[in-house]
Amino acid sequence: MITRRHLIASAAALAMLSAAGTAMAADTVKIGLILPMTGPFASTGRQVEAGVRAYMALNGDTAGGKKIEIVLRDDAGTADQTRRIAQELVVNDKVSMLVGFGLTPLAMAVAPVLNQAKVPAIITSATTSAIMSKSDYFVRTSMAGPQSAVPVATWAAKNGLKRVVTLVTDYGPGYDIEKGFTDQFKKDGGQIVEAVRVPLQNPDFAPFLQRVRDAKPDAVFVFVPAGVGSLFMKQFVDRGLADAGIKLIATGDVTDDDLLGAIGDPALGVITGHFYSAAHDSPENKAFVKQVKEAAKIRPNFMAVGGYDAMHLAYAALAKTNGDTDGTKLIAAMKGMEWTSPRGPISIDPATRDIVQDIYIRKVEKKDGELYNVEFDTFKKVHDPFVAK
Repeated sequence: MITRRHLIASAAALAMLSAAGTAMAADTVKIGLILPMTGPFASTGRQVEAGVRAYMALNGDTAGGKKIEIVLRDDAGTADQTRRIAQELVVNDKVSMLVGFGLTPLAMAVAPVLNQAKVPAIITSATTSAIMSKSDYFVRTSMAGPQSAVPVATWAAKNGLKRVVTLVTDYGPGYDIEKGFTDQFKKDGGQIVEAVRVPLQNPDFAPFLQRVRDAKPDAVFVFVPAGVGSLFMKQFVDRGLADAGIKLIATGDVTDDDLLGAIGDPALGVITGHFYSAAHDSPENKAFVKQVKEAAKIRPNFMAVGGYDAMHLAYAALAKTNGDTDGTKLIAAMKGMEWTSPRGPISIDPATRDIVQDIYIRKVEKKDGELYNVEFDTFKKVHDPFVAK
């Protein structure tokens, strides 16, 4: 027989269970990870996730007294899906932060969600300078595209390259990188012979490379998104540009660590500027590379280190707020942070929320039978050149 005493006891038990569930929820911080895990940019998603998992493997799954839970969602590289997933993660999954965004349009798509929900979003991949102005809740651990382009221009001018053709992918980051290189190269006395832009979707570089060869420059400066560097390099060789004496200089996407093995010897000697190489000589990087290789069975690239540092930033912010997940407080905590990453020393500019980092000039060389981007010069503490310091 169910008595009033039983009902009171049952109600009390339910209340205790509810309170325990609430406490458990309060002790867990969910971070939404939005990446292109399928589609043409799946390599970006795979690398960023590997970096995120590597950080947690090496540093544990708690921060600020809270347990960290990753909620991974695949946007397949489509902006409409990115925005929908961001809304679902904020409203349904109650995430406290968002991380990821493999391309500029994907990051741009979530700005209205961030502004309404006041949830921080850490960009691991997208590089267009204009992204950061779209929301006060964006923070970036990848790079602003011109950060790598400007040092390459300076290096080229100092090393006797006078006439250069630029070849970039026809979308936001390409325009930024083209402008960054062009402005600096002209400032240093160089001449841009021609500016070539290649479609983002299904690129066929061959006809554009023929234009470069016909222009007979000293070098071609190249930017293509991560994942298509091997196709570019194959067509560069097939079109005989190297045989014609045209040097290849580029941003690090072209000789992506994830692709160097597939590119093979045609990449030897290529000069690039970038913020990360798997060959970077530091204890932090050796531990990072070892963890990613063992767990994900891949060599980490710059996308992976973007994911790794996003997690460092998230953990450090939670530690600073003592686990408080208020979005405005988390953003305030992230501003001005400095730490030693696998890539080297980095910081978050308190004025722009963008990353400040060293840019390395590298040459593809063979080490122990494998190709690596070997760093030989460093431009220290580079800001986005398009944003006033």
